[in-house]
Amino acid sequence: MKHLFAILLTSWITMGSCSADNNSNKAEQGDKRTADQAVSLISKDQFLKQVWNYEQSPNEWKFLGEKPAIIDFYADWCGPCKIAGPILEDVAREYKGKIVVYKIDTQKERELAGVFGISSIPAFLYIPLEGKPMMTAGIGRTKDQTRQMFIDNIESHLLKTKQ
Repeated sequence: MKHLFAILLTSWITMGSCSADNNSNKAEQGDKRTADQAVSLISKDQFLKQVWNYEQSPNEWKFLGEKPAIIDFYADWCGPCKIAGPILEDVAREYKGKIVVYKIDTQKERELAGVFGISSIPAFLYIPLEGKPMMTAGIGRTKDQTRQMFIDNIESHLLKTKQ
């Protein structure tokens, strides 16, 4: 009986350590995959440097980017966010060089979500080079409608030419 208990305990400890190694590998793979994507995950510090420093100019929108941008406010647990993410990734590849696309995890960056009053996700902030940004929330009924929503907003709000 003692031998059986020792074997079971050893097996349990071994399985636990293998599971921990597997999880760290998944995290490393996720980091590599993010680096290759057309959409960049940004933190508050990066946002303040690359998009808008609301701490220095809280009452005036001053876009710091060199290209129009989209910010995807999302959460990992959000079903519609999981649908929108890959679609936005594809659209970002199509418009590469013309726009920049960022993602902000609302669970980790609560202050940024609060600055924009995010109460429903997914939410998308479209930032033209000049003028005020435009916020939208939700996705289309289908993947094609969601894709078209992104394209329409990019063309009409981000890449429009002055008439």
